[in-house]
Amino acid sequence: MADCILEMKHIVKEFSGVRALNDVNLQIERGEIHALCGENGAGKSTLMNVLSGLYGFGQYSGDIVYDGEVCQFKNLRDSEDKGIVIIHQELALSPYLSIKENIFLGNEQGTHGVIDWNLTEKKAENLLKTVGLKINSATLVSQIGVGQQQLVEIAKAFSKNVKLLILDEPTAALNEEESANLLELIKEFRRQGITSIIISHKLNEIVDVADKITILRDGQTIETLENEAITEERIIRGMVGRELTNRYPERYPNIGDVYFEVKDWTVHHPVDSKRVMNQQINFTIRRGEIVGIAGLMGAGRTEFAMSVFGHSYGSNISGKVLKNNQEINVTTVSHAIHNGLAYVSEDRKAFGLNLLMDIRENTTIASLDKISSHGRLDKEKEISISESYRTKMRTKANSVFQNVGSLSGGNQQKVVLAKWLMTEPEVLFLDEPTRGIDVGAKYEIYTIIEEMAAQGKCVCIISSELPEIIGMCDRIYTMNEGKMTGEISRKEANQEVLMSLMTKDEEKTEVV
Repeated sequence: MADCILEMKHIVKEFSGVRALNDVNLQIERGEIHALCGENGAGKSTLMNVLSGLYGFGQYSGDIVYDGEVCQFKNLRDSEDKGIVIIHQELALSPYLSIKENIFLGNEQGTHGVIDWNLTEKKAENLLKTVGLKINSATLVSQIGVGQQQLVEIAKAFSKNVKLLILDEPTAALNEEESANLLELIKEFRRQGITSIIISHKLNEIVDVADKITILRDGQTIETLENEAITEERIIRGMVGRELTNRYPERYPNIGDVYFEVKDWTVHHPVDSKRVMNQQINFTIRRGEIVGIAGLMGAGRTEFAMSVFGHSYGSNISGKVLKNNQEINVTTVSHAIHNGLAYVSEDRKAFGLNLLMDIRENTTIASLDKISSHGRLDKEKEISISESYRTKMRTKANSVFQNVGSLSGGNQQKVVLAKWLMTEPEVLFLDEPTRGIDVGAKYEIYTIIEEMAAQGKCVCIISSELPEIIGMCDRIYTMNEGKMTGEISRKEANQEVLMSLMTKDEEKTEVV
């Protein structure tokens, strides 16, 4: 008989009368890597929040049997005391504290209320070795990258004597090398007997690392796959309830003349003005064209897009932005929007949405002039327009009055897209448009992007996922260390060619 460390039986969880989990059952064997897959809103994170005590006993129905004992966790502390630790997609680290302070935050090392800093440092250094992070524990978290921060979170989990580690989208913000290193670390934990539950939309990683996969759909358990049954196609069929033969829409581009152009664009760091973030960048988009920008983390892609969009990033910015051969003013966000530009941020929660507002308010906030008369907001028009975008985007919500903070990641992204589509942009920058989004919702967003290009609009996709860049873009720029290092057509693009260009130093001549 299998050694079962966790069993969740008949779990039901409701929000405002809507069932997010409907009789969900889950069984995890000791020492295995078990993946949870499903579309956005399927209930994966909700189920793990029930397990970890974030939704405490009494806020759901059903049983949690952990290590042979029926548990009634009232909060996170209760589950952590049993060795269950969850690492959320949005990392819970203080950027203003050191690594060692973050690791033991709330679990300070010392006696009689006095912190023993020598002991803290010694234990922190040992934990960092465990997760393979070679860095001084006195370093501020704000001074390390996202991949290293993820490892600090795991070190923090190990400080709590973790037995069951839950990772919610652990590689969503990581590049390919960082993702591979993290997955190898999780495999090492398995060899040490530690059980892991992973929520991820990166199906290739799931196939590589998971021993078993449980699929959720619409808040219900669909099936559990293992061994030879684990393939990307089989997972997709379980997630969406049908075969998804194409990951990307068919593209029949009708590309016109150059419409948007950036010339000799140079951007300096917003604080350290001597540090150049973008150097002499030249960039064009034609009407009806989807252009991609590929590059490793830190290459300067986001800095470029944000600086063009109203100088949202940087200092001492120089260069020209032209639309239809006429120079335009993009020195403020208002000027950029007025001149037909829009920018969808890679961080939708920090920069794309107001999480305290509902869908209606978030959809219309950048276009209040379109629904106002003589300085007075037309509420009926606001409701009507936001409802039309909710329908068009197939956003899963009770109504446009639902708070966006309660939506799944994919549905939040649809609200961000609706906000900028309502401004009727002519040039749209999409920064990591499908980060943390399931394969079904990705296809819907890709379709929206394709429709925009078909209308003659200029679209730029910035993405760390090379298959996405290759599958969606007509032409691709590559960046490294703040410079453009290549420009190739879709037909000549593959992952090897792009990776080679993304690591070059000198600028490459255009290939058409």
